[in-house]
Amino acid sequence: MPVVRPPIDRLGADPGRRRLLGALLGAPLLMSGGLAGCSDGATTSTETGPVELSVFWWGTAKRAEITEKVLRLYSERNPRVTFRVTWQGAEGYYDRLATQAAGGNVPDLIQIDDAMLTEYAQRRIILDLSDRVADNHLDLRSLPEGLIRYGTVDGRTMAVASGQTHVGVVFNRDLLRDLKVPEPRGGMTWAEYFSWAEQVTDASDGRVAGTMDASGDYRALWLWLRSQGGEFYRGNQIGFGADELIAWFELWQRARAGRATPGGALVEQADSAEPGRQPVVTGLTAASFAWSHQLPELQRLTDAELGLTGLPGAPGAQWARASMYWAAFRGTRHPDAVIDVINFLTTNGEAGTVLGHERGLNASLAVRSYAEGSITDPAQRRAAAFGASIADLLGPAPAPPPQGHAKVRTLLVTAAERIRVKRDGTREATARFLSGAIAALAV
Repeated sequence: MPVVRPPIDRLGADPGRRRLLGALLGAPLLMSGGLAGCSDGATTSTETGPVELSVFWWGTAKRAEITEKVLRLYSERNPRVTFRVTWQGAEGYYDRLATQAAGGNVPDLIQIDDAMLTEYAQRRIILDLSDRVADNHLDLRSLPEGLIRYGTVDGRTMAVASGQTHVGVVFNRDLLRDLKVPEPRGGMTWAEYFSWAEQVTDASDGRVAGTMDASGDYRALWLWLRSQGGEFYRGNQIGFGADELIAWFELWQRARAGRATPGGALVEQADSAEPGRQPVVTGLTAASFAWSHQLPELQRLTDAELGLTGLPGAPGAQWARASMYWAAFRGTRHPDAVIDVINFLTTNGEAGTVLGHERGLNASLAVRSYAEGSITDPAQRRAAAFGASIADLLGPAPAPPPQGHAKVRTLLVTAAERIRVKRDGTREATARFLSGAIAALAV
């Protein structure tokens, strides 16, 4: 259920202390020798009266705690601005946003991901930020170029990354020590990875499979395609053909035949993408594929120590990818204030310290460097180290997925499941998927 908070009150400090705190936290970020490329978050709006902004995101209670804390910090510096926040779990989030959009009552500031970015931009639900970026009112100069590109639709900046993430292999370090099996390493070939997974299954006498079955995971398929010079999308069309998808499905059929993965019924539990159902957490497998920014949440769900490494294939298949975005409602009555809040969340060093890497690596490289020493959570530090290890190896960012991407993801999961339970062969499932995907993208 959504959690609705009343307006966030300003921090309990007197005005003199607020000015002093603003000077201490803001000034070093702008002066030479301070945090280059970061703003102090001071509002530039021409509005003079009180402003209440509504903010909506999905996530855990931990995400809510730190997000509300950083919004209080903004109000500390901008006393006329308060916030009304609502948050909930990922399930049902976009259904609620769709209802709000139908009534023209979208919150001023919303969290979205790349599954919906293009659709919300083309349906004119979210505000075009291009002019604000052009005059540096919204300052993205300290973000990686690929991360900026991944927030653009049809050449327009429509959202700003709230964090950077990558797809990784999350593995149970304690289990592998007990089984005396080496840890997986990034850059393995797929054949080497499946051989490693079979070794895990054999060492555990079949109690634990080596890896999840990711045949229906669009992220893994996308990176597999890019490692061979392909793409998941080209414009608003599927970027691969039947031969490539059949080869992908057959790759996983061989993995299942070698007992690298668990049985089909168990695999489907992980297809929901809910962290609590990840087989590396439930104990069904030694490894799962997940977003790197999910490592802290996954770690909270198990007593075993989790490690993180890259997917099989060339690291250059990855790119500077937004874990999620901040976007402004096109109909907001306070566009200047919303833009300023996004700027604060993105480029302010103190805000970045509060937010940590819960939504992924800080989007701003300058803020990332500034906040690095303050990150104490071991899982966040492991995720950050993984991101740093591949930072210089990333490939060029593609455009965000086209409208219809959410449906395409579901179709891929369905095709993979039908193959696993032997309802379809690889060719039949591929034909069914391609037909459905073409229709989903023809909007």
